[in-house]
Amino acid sequence: MLFCLKQITMSFQAYLDNIKEKTGKTPDDFKKRAAEKGFLEGGKINPNVKATTITNWLKEEFNLGHGHAMAIYATFKGKTE
Repeated sequence: MLFCLKQITMSFQAYLDNIKEKTGKTPDDFKKRAAEKGFLEGGKINPNVKATTITNWLKEEFNLGHGHAMAIYATFKGKTE
């Protein structure tokens, strides 16, 4: 029996599009919520907050998978593409 495994690579924008479709929220919406929770200060990640704390919050509150939570975290660090 022969199996063909095709690797599918999602672009960063595809991750963000899927997150918006799933949650109705944009990266800016997530940034506002993160700031309210004290995860961001002045638009930057609070140095006292670990990445795991933020990604766990995204997974629990918005039911995101690890990759999608990391994509949102990357936007907090300034990634845009």
